[in-house]
Amino acid sequence: MDATTHSETHRADFHGRVEDEPLVRGRGRYVADAPLPSQAYAYFVRSPHAFARIVSIDIDAAAKAPGVVGVLTGKDLAGVGSIGRHPPLPGRGGKALVMPFRPALASERVMHVGEPVAMVVAETAAAAQDAAELVAIDYEQLTPVVDAREALRDGAPQLWPQAPGNLAVDWPGPAADADANAREVEAIFAAAKHVAKIAVMSQRMVINSMEPRGATASYDAAADAYTMRACSQSAGTLRENILAIMNLPKEKLRVVTEDVGGAFGLKTGAYPENIALLAGAKKFGRPIHWMSTRSEAFVSDNQARDTYSEVELALDHNGKFLALRVRNVGNVGAYLGSIGAAIPTLSFSRCLPGMYDIRHIDIGAQCAFTNTLPTAPYRGAGRPEASYALERVVDEAARVSGIDPIKLRRRNLIKKSQMPYKTPVGTTYDSGDFAPILDQALALADYDGFKQRRREARRRGKYRGFGICCALEHSGGAPTETALLTFPGNGTLQLSLNVQNTGQGHATVFSRLIGERLGIAPEKIPHRHGDSALELPGYASVGSRSGMTVSHSVVKAIDAILEKGKPVAAAMLEAGEADIAYTAGHFEVVGTDRRVSLFEVASHAAALKKRGAIAEDLDTKTTTQTEQTFPNGVHIAEVEIDPQTGAMTIANYSAVDDCGRALEPKIVEGQFHGAVVAGLGQALMERAVYDADSGQLVTGSFMDYALPRADDVPPLRDALHNTPATTNPLGVKGVGEAGTTAAIAAVMNAVADAIPNGAGAHLDMPASAARLWEACRRAAE
Repeated sequence: MDATTHSETHRADFHGRVEDEPLVRGRGRYVADAPLPSQAYAYFVRSPHAFARIVSIDIDAAAKAPGVVGVLTGKDLAGVGSIGRHPPLPGRGGKALVMPFRPALASERVMHVGEPVAMVVAETAAAAQDAAELVAIDYEQLTPVVDAREALRDGAPQLWPQAPGNLAVDWPGPAADADANAREVEAIFAAAKHVAKIAVMSQRMVINSMEPRGATASYDAAADAYTMRACSQSAGTLRENILAIMNLPKEKLRVVTEDVGGAFGLKTGAYPENIALLAGAKKFGRPIHWMSTRSEAFVSDNQARDTYSEVELALDHNGKFLALRVRNVGNVGAYLGSIGAAIPTLSFSRCLPGMYDIRHIDIGAQCAFTNTLPTAPYRGAGRPEASYALERVVDEAARVSGIDPIKLRRRNLIKKSQMPYKTPVGTTYDSGDFAPILDQALALADYDGFKQRRREARRRGKYRGFGICCALEHSGGAPTETALLTFPGNGTLQLSLNVQNTGQGHATVFSRLIGERLGIAPEKIPHRHGDSALELPGYASVGSRSGMTVSHSVVKAIDAILEKGKPVAAAMLEAGEADIAYTAGHFEVVGTDRRVSLFEVASHAAALKKRGAIAEDLDTKTTTQTEQTFPNGVHIAEVEIDPQTGAMTIANYSAVDDCGRALEPKIVEGQFHGAVVAGLGQALMERAVYDADSGQLVTGSFMDYALPRADDVPPLRDALHNTPATTNPLGVKGVGEAGTTAAIAAVMNAVADAIPNGAGAHLDMPASAARLWEACRRAAE
């Protein structure tokens, strides 16, 4: 076990992130920072309607406007496949997930406000925008539906003929025999002493990365090949997605990504704009650049969450958890986003039963099409929704049973001796030590002093509450990842990766890891990423997977380098291979001062390979498969509410997390802080609202969509209590989504605890001042 407090540890030996200096000095290379010669600019004409038939599109006036290079419409994209790509997800009775065709440019119907219909290309961005006003589109409006539960009701407007009742999939859960499992769970509920029931909504959210989406596409007619420079979470992953859509062989497309101003799941796969830009570059023979405006982002980016959950928890007379039942309704939007239907189903269920020893679980979900933007991964992607639902029903169980919420949780925690723990949903927790984490979190939050703080708040006319969340999530997902270590011959060791750094500090973390294991300075280990031409199998930097999967591949690559280097060093030192050891950057003859550096051995091996004397030099590419891990932690929020105004402050926030081995604790701290703030945003203020009648996005700008600011965030007290994972060589677990997963339940449980008479027990997020004021009024009555 490695228990450390972030704020007190590793400050002295942390030398800063190597990525930061060029960024703060303005030397970053984002999408808009590398214009190409003869580059033209694109502007997209988007649907003003949520649901309509396209009667006609007239581009003649726009095509003749000053500075216009050309106009692209759906008829120019014959042969291009669907943007919507989703892994298979079997539904009830073996029915397949419905996957409607999503065009790059709509030509028959528009399915949500903001769907692109035409792309105007001009010499300047302003000229393209001006000409876009001249594109005349005649629409026949249809009646939209924007709420998932409304979409599933009889008589609702039908979006897709292949999806009767707007049902994308009716997922019966992970049990081999879902019906038998449901009957068994129902019998447990029928005999239970206590049953807690709640219904919670994880509201829809807009993903607001600092740098909006953008791309530059070019086409080489001589080679019949494309290049796309785009912000992504993996150039290789984005290329594979585009190849499938455009039916291209891989040698016909190169994707390049440099600096990325935040991603959080938003920039994983292809969007309609990517495909239109590539097609336009070929049609018009010009590189074409497009950068989303913030207003465009609100109506064109994937959105997140939008899951409704009905949750029941059965308990015996001692408060032992007997069974859990969950029914989700997920709003996938008008089209399927990247793994959109997997979020309220697979991703949600794999977080269960959390930290608790619950032997029986019945979970099912219905995913509905609506006239809204597709939902897709955003920091957590099913994990925050699951943690929220579970921890809210645990607090409800405490109210129903009369057992203290902390005692109830402690009574039901999985014991360390039960690891590895096989869950009812088919996963296996490889490691974890939950009880000490709970105790440490309570101590960090000064739980013993809370009653005094509550009495003091009451004297000031305020309500004060203490909320807890015992959160467990899964990290990893896609197991395959590759690391390439090469020796360019200039005294450096080049690290090349498929996963993209979008703020996580990959160059800092992995270069230092390699330097520590090989005994060479991290400054001699440059980091390269963001080029599909590297041909490194793997997936994107999503799901808190990069640390565990890349470190696995890096360690294996280092082992291979040393194994290949040993006989080469032995020949150079004229010694037996058994007498060679590696230490501090050198191969040496044991017991002597004869040694040769790693870089000298690499250079000699390269020369030997060139002469054909050996089959391999020290350049090494290693692909590994890394199983999922299960990060966990206890987060505690303490809130204070003014019942006269509904104004709430988060007085204290404390957390203890288990992320396995922390490769760089200071960066772990930064990931924790950012994730918690994302969770606070959902709990306190963020909410995407569509008008039920028109399907218009009401919260379409920062005038109406609030984001957390510095003064909304309390001082964060955090610590680590790490139990190494057993599924990868270094014991690494994920960390980037832990704070988001836990924060929303911690805050909302604190709200419920603060407002008297149970008046805050069933509030939905966000906990706005208006909602809190209404709850306080009910409490007073």
